[in-house]
Amino acid sequence: MAIETTSTVPTQPIVPAAVERPERGGQGGERRGPRGPRRGRNDQREEGGFKETVVTINRVAKVVKGGKRFSFSALVVVGDTAGQVGYGMGKAKDVQAAILKGNAHARKALIKFPIVPEGTIPHEIVAKFGSAKVWMKPATPGTGVIAGGGVRAVLEAAGVKNILTKSLGSSNAFNMVGATFEALKLLRTKEDIIKLRGK
Repeated sequence: MAIETTSTVPTQPIVPAAVERPERGGQGGERRGPRGPRRGRNDQREEGGFKETVVTINRVAKVVKGGKRFSFSALVVVGDTAGQVGYGMGKAKDVQAAILKGNAHARKALIKFPIVPEGTIPHEIVAKFGSAKVWMKPATPGTGVIAGGGVRAVLEAAGVKNILTKSLGSSNAFNMVGATFEALKLLRTKEDIIKLRGK
């Protein structure tokens, strides 16, 4: 009796060809159109001996007949990393022009404050600007800059290496930067206090 044998060749599963989809915005995609750049930037660059940091960029839309008109406001912080720092806000029809205006305003509003040899501030301080309130305290070497948002941008541009900070009010970047500058303006060294008391 003959036995018939059949051999089956395993077939590979058919893989469908990749479907090409048009690129679009969203997570991982490039944002296009009139919406402009993302808010909350933190770009840094060195220019003319000063460290420039773009803290945030806001886009404002004005509805007019026929559509919308967009403008941008940029908050820029500049500092020489040696106790001198300034901030300014620029407004323009495009992002680059707004950043340039903010940079120019920041350089005109530079302030100088004392930094002790340990790379920190002389004493603890609390300051308020608008609805924002910022607390700052000296820290030992190796601590680093414990801060976030606009406060970190200001302190790093100013050259502070070790400090503890806490935001006690609004988290609005414009007000937090203003509160940080108010705190830096109030800083005094031991020698300054002795002179004020006439000793």
